[in-house]
Amino acid sequence: VLAAARRLLAGWRIAPVVVAHNARVALGDEIGHRLGARCVVMMIGERPGLSIAESLSLYMTWDPRPGRVDSERNCISNIHSQGGLPAREAAAKLAWLLNGARALGASGIGLKEDMPGRGLLEG
Repeated sequence: VLAAARRLLAGWRIAPVVVAHNARVALGDEIGHRLGARCVVMMIGERPGLSIAESLSLYMTWDPRPGRVDSERNCISNIHSQGGLPAREAAAKLAWLLNGARALGASGIGLKEDMPGRGLLEG
């Protein structure tokens, strides 16, 4: 997902990737705040025991800082190759949301997720 997203994010400066084990989404708020990031994207693997353990979710938060709540984030979930959202489509949706958040200056419920359909991504 990250490799596909990087190709779609020309004009964005991407901070170093941080790997954290057994972390929660809110950790990204602290990391993003300390780095002075305008936006943070957390990639979280599903917990063992769920139906598709290989599934990933992306959580995007504009203006990350401690105390952000879930309604201030956008989530792209069910990313996996076994009938879920393919990585390429997840990357396209992430780029769409990031560009929308940049234009709006916000993420979460204020950011509409009305991305064009799948057919527009092919080519």
